[in-house]
Amino acid sequence: MNRKSPTLLSSHIVDHHAVITLCADHQLDDFKGHFSTFSLLPGVSQIDWAVHFATLYFSDMPTEFKGMDVVKFQQPILPNTIITLTLDWVIDKQKLHFSFSSLTPENEKIIHSSGKITMGITA
Repeated sequence: MNRKSPTLLSSHIVDHHAVITLCADHQLDDFKGHFSTFSLLPGVSQIDWAVHFATLYFSDMPTEFKGMDVVKFQQPILPNTIITLTLDWVIDKQKLHFSFSSLTPENEKIIHSSGKITMGITA
């Protein structure tokens, strides 16, 4: 069975800050075809998930993508990884700050990706 979205394990939203725990299930369509011998979550999927959850939780955030800056993909997200998506909507700059992270078995934090997405309204 193929899936189109990650499993939502928990979410905590306060104003324009969200901490969302997800499972990047191995059945996700996102894992298919990126690399035939080494499945990983593509960067475009990570950006899509950040925007998706931000529009879901921040009702006053504009929905039109205007650009990105300071985007870094540091460590791959592998199938069945439990990840934390942290989102901050900075209203005055119209920027969505995001980061995907996880914990090692030794409880050390791994940053998988981070960046800033500019959102706006069509003029």
